[in-house]
Amino acid sequence: MTPFHALHHDGLLILPNAWDGGSAALMRAKGAKAIATTSAGVAWALGWPDGDALPVDRAVQVCVDVVRAAQGLPVSIDFEGGYSDDPAAVAAQAKRLVEAGAQGINIEDGGGTPELLASKIAAIRAAVGPDLFVNARCDVWLRGVGEPGTRVAEATRRGAIYQAAGADGLFTPGLTDAADIAAMVAATLLPLNLLAYPGLPDAKTLEALGVRRLSAGSGICGATWGRAAALTEGFLADGRSEPLGEGALGWGEVNALMPDAG
Repeated sequence: MTPFHALHHDGLLILPNAWDGGSAALMRAKGAKAIATTSAGVAWALGWPDGDALPVDRAVQVCVDVVRAAQGLPVSIDFEGGYSDDPAAVAAQAKRLVEAGAQGINIEDGGGTPELLASKIAAIRAAVGPDLFVNARCDVWLRGVGEPGTRVAEATRRGAIYQAAGADGLFTPGLTDAADIAAMVAATLLPLNLLAYPGLPDAKTLEALGVRRLSAGSGICGATWGRAAALTEGFLADGRSEPLGEGALGWGEVNALMPDAG
């Protein structure tokens, strides 16, 4: 078991989600035990929409940047749907992320079938071996699959398929109900990962329910975009300098977060 795997078996791992090397450096400095990326945040930072649109070469370079900034902390990359429906191509691309230093990936079923994601997971596992933590994202809540009362059973079914294919964790974003969370924990052998979402219980409650990982997703990045939008709008309207300094980190403070060259 790698150290990153071990973090999913002892209490609740809280993961902030970075979108570039700089945000990863900030999160490391603030005490994160590991760094994950947000596919939405990465895509937006590079001027692309979220949703398997980012060129793989750019995703790999972000991995290189985040690993460097994480300075030894485990890094998990949001791999979306693997940027292909061909399991062999997905596995080859996942191998590039491992070579760039990733210790984990998220890969999602999205609008595809569970069988397709299982094929991708199996191909990845065959290509890179056991050390990569493969977190299988099940989108039944995000996409509103079936009636609400059927979603725990469907997610459990998918989780079993993903586990058999070689997944190490199950990510069920959009799941917020405490009773459903407890049912998912009881029904799956994989560590359960949840997404910060309106209505989700706090970390202490989630840990007591048996959840093993909590991700910020695009939340921190989205809040940053909101603040930047408000500041930009105000500055364009009146050119005032004072609002730009409210709550801001100084140049020296931010610069000191960045790892030295070399």
